[in-house]
Amino acid sequence: MRQYRIAVLPGDGIGPEIVKEARKVLGVVAERAGVRFVMEEGLVGGAAYDRCGTPLPDEVMELALASDAVLLGAVGGPQWEPLDYSLRPERGLLGLRSGLGLFANLRPVVVFEDLIDASPLKPDVVRGIDLMIVRELMGDAYFGKPRGVRVENGQRIGINTMVYTEAEIRRIAKVAFELARGRRRKLLSVDKANVLEVTELWRDVVTETGRNYPDVELRHMYVDNCAMQLIRNPGQFDVIVTTNMFGDILSDEASMLTGSLGMLPSASQGEKTAMYEPSHGSAPDIAGKNIANPLATILSAAMMLRHSLGMPEEAAIVEKAVRTVLKEGFRTEDIRQAGAVVVGTAEMGDLVAERVGALPA
Repeated sequence: MRQYRIAVLPGDGIGPEIVKEARKVLGVVAERAGVRFVMEEGLVGGAAYDRCGTPLPDEVMELALASDAVLLGAVGGPQWEPLDYSLRPERGLLGLRSGLGLFANLRPVVVFEDLIDASPLKPDVVRGIDLMIVRELMGDAYFGKPRGVRVENGQRIGINTMVYTEAEIRRIAKVAFELARGRRRKLLSVDKANVLEVTELWRDVVTETGRNYPDVELRHMYVDNCAMQLIRNPGQFDVIVTTNMFGDILSDEASMLTGSLGMLPSASQGEKTAMYEPSHGSAPDIAGKNIANPLATILSAAMMLRHSLGMPEEAAIVEKAVRTVLKEGFRTEDIRQAGAVVVGTAEMGDLVAERVGALPA
């Protein structure tokens, strides 16, 4: 029997609830496929700080490094905001990315036909959207130095440094080109090369890398224009590759094309172990109320099956099960529609798990 080790890090807020439902679905997948998932839980984020005094305990980092994949819930909450910056829950997430060498964040944005009315845009604008945003994760102002707040000439100044090496740009560009090659062979690189020298280098290196992918159509676009085009004509995009900061902003904008962050999975990849998590946050205001949408986490688990565990058929079955449940009219509170049956977090997980078990191969 094939065996896979999965580090499960529920985190904070609604994290434990939604991760529980993904585990439920993975349990059915394992039974159906005749494999074994060894799922070991660890603390991260605020929950880890409360128990261990750090948002990322050493043993959790070791667990992640020793696993075939990491499934993460969400981190953060207002009760930890007064903490020193180095101890906040988000530092646990950044520590995982750094420790695992996760440099490429993949965020698929797919509009489900049965949820098309949930989008704030007109149906004819969003119908059929299927795009992938590839965000670089290890560089940019998030990690560049010098950084911090200091006093100069009697006043405080804040400094963050936007920096990329040629090697960092080239490796994320390769990921994006390979993804585009397996899709519709269209890649858009987003920068601000008319103002920022660092993204002038970005454009040059992506262009150079593109010469090795003559079958992929490469375009460039300034980030402000891309932000506008995502609303005006999102159907023009297939794969978008961009910097850490621009990707952070554009991926959240693109997520609202679907009408709910609760539907969007993501994957963060490196050289070895990848991490999978929903695109939304910890939503502490609804934690423990059995109303959170677990579908983004379940779809993240499907991405894990496809990209890390070599189980594309099982991934497709999970995705089909989600579509089936939506087509049958079941909704969580965030995607409530007239005439639909509103169910809770656990009930939605049960429905998807049942469909996974019943769908034909």
